[in-house]
Amino acid sequence: MSGPPFAPEVEFLLRLGDDALVLGQRLAEWTGRGPALEEDIALANTALDLVGEARLWLALAGEREGRGRDADALAFRRDPMDFRCLLLAQQPNRDFGHTMMRGFLFDAWHAPRLRALAGSADGRVAEIAAKTAKEAAYHLDRSRGVVVALGDGTAESHRRMQQALDRLWPLAREMFEADAADRAMAERGVAPDPSSLREGWERTVREALAEATLRVPEDGAARSGGRTGRRHTEALGHMLAVMQSLHRAHPGASW
Repeated sequence: MSGPPFAPEVEFLLRLGDDALVLGQRLAEWTGRGPALEEDIALANTALDLVGEARLWLALAGEREGRGRDADALAFRRDPMDFRCLLLAQQPNRDFGHTMMRGFLFDAWHAPRLRALAGSADGRVAEIAAKTAKEAAYHLDRSRGVVVALGDGTAESHRRMQQALDRLWPLAREMFEADAADRAMAERGVAPDPSSLREGWERTVREALAEATLRVPEDGAARSGGRTGRRHTEALGHMLAVMQSLHRAHPGASW
């Protein structure tokens, strides 16, 4: 069951913030556990970039909501059903290959979306998007390179990457679904219609997968519901319990 609906503008901003926050937290779980020092540092830096982006979107969402909630309140005091993040972003890390495939599928959508939002009719949205687009472009370049290297690597790395792709592919279509909030933002020139990003995403992803010698899965039943809060994975609740534990234990505390 989803939480109470938000105004379209707030829904839109929460989706931007929650995607970045949840994926950033997932990547932060690798800190100190990466397969090599270079990868450990790169994953931590990507996590920091995403959490920093999330803070900007959530701060704006709280401002536009007008209920006195700041970025911390929105991050740490909402229950899982009130989050508006993609099912893709919620997925547990499993192994390094799965983490990088999840990141690549997200990055191939996230980077061009931010570039489009940099031309938003909403000045604040455009400002945040322009500020974060360069980081997203770097994330895409890196995740693509790792997916290609592992896909076209050893028999074992190829097997794991294909397994990750098969598992994650049905979740990707949620990125291009539109509801009333999306349509309202598109009509106002605030954001592009989600479906308009699919062609570019498909081209980027399929070119990389071909280079990685990975088979593109057949389109089957799509899984969605995360962006509207209708359906989240059980894993999101466990992740948020850890992420929010200190803040909930000491509400209102500051450094």
